[in-house]
Amino acid sequence: MTVRDALNSALAEEMERDEKVFIMGEEVGDYQGAYKITKGLLQRFGADRVRDTPITEAGFTGLACGAAMMGLKPVVEFMTFNFSMQAIDHIVNTAAKTLYMSAGTISQPIVFRGPNGAAAGVGAQHSQCFAAWYMSIPGLKVLAPYDAEDARGLLKAAIRDPDPVVFLENELMYGESFPVSKEALATDYVAPIGKALVMRPGTDVTLVSFSKMVGFCKKAADELAKEGIEAEVINLRSLRPLDRDAIAASVRKTNRIVVVEEGWPQAGVGAEIATMVMEDAFDHLDAPVERITGVDVPMPYAANLEKAALPQVEDIVRVAKRVCYK
Repeated sequence: MTVRDALNSALAEEMERDEKVFIMGEEVGDYQGAYKITKGLLQRFGADRVRDTPITEAGFTGLACGAAMMGLKPVVEFMTFNFSMQAIDHIVNTAAKTLYMSAGTISQPIVFRGPNGAAAGVGAQHSQCFAAWYMSIPGLKVLAPYDAEDARGLLKAAIRDPDPVVFLENELMYGESFPVSKEALATDYVAPIGKALVMRPGTDVTLVSFSKMVGFCKKAADELAKEGIEAEVINLRSLRPLDRDAIAASVRKTNRIVVVEEGWPQAGVGAEIATMVMEDAFDHLDAPVERITGVDVPMPYAANLEKAALPQVEDIVRVAKRVCYK
């Protein structure tokens, strides 16, 4: 199943299951979604539940917060999470804070979803990863699926969750196909929020990542295995809450860790995990925690510069060998 079809089927099933769930965003209806994630949903559920909006992220995100306060369950599509910056006031100050500020009386069951991070050749306006921004905010849950099973199970969990969920997809993953278990195809299948997955067991070094970079880590692990280094690959899936136990357990086994992300280095996901490992598993480290990140610049447009600005498989192999002193 492609990641696109996994997301589409999850949306359709949750809309079927709960009439309070509706979708809103730019081009989600008549155009069937900018990335065709909402394909067929307008025809199936009607314009009341698949709502095309004007190009005003601040406006329709505010509408979603109001709808959630009144008991509906909006799924808000951003054409890219770079554009969610237009709406970050509502995401942080309305959605994330309301349950706390209302002493637990007003919940905000909203999903904010769409592509995050770099696509290909779309410049600085569309390419930045905002995972670290959102995972620093109390009141939000932040999910970042890698494969089709992740996408399907986590989106269903996000829609059913009573709290606002930021759901970070990757445009380049939409067309990728993955095997999906029979269990995950069931309409009642929900992936647990806050649980990382070990994609490949290993004994020599832990590679931790999320979203598209999980695939890069798996390829790097295959290359490292040819040189006798067995890498454990962890797919975080959930960035807030973060599965501290899974990360610490892996470090206690391998004694080395490399964190891989497309985002900027300063105050990034890797920075948070490095601190966590220091707190939870310092005595087990045989080498410093290493981070592989995007370069500390706005994303270049030229293809050669864009490639140089993002982590590549060879970077992961090189750094993993370095922490293993090879």
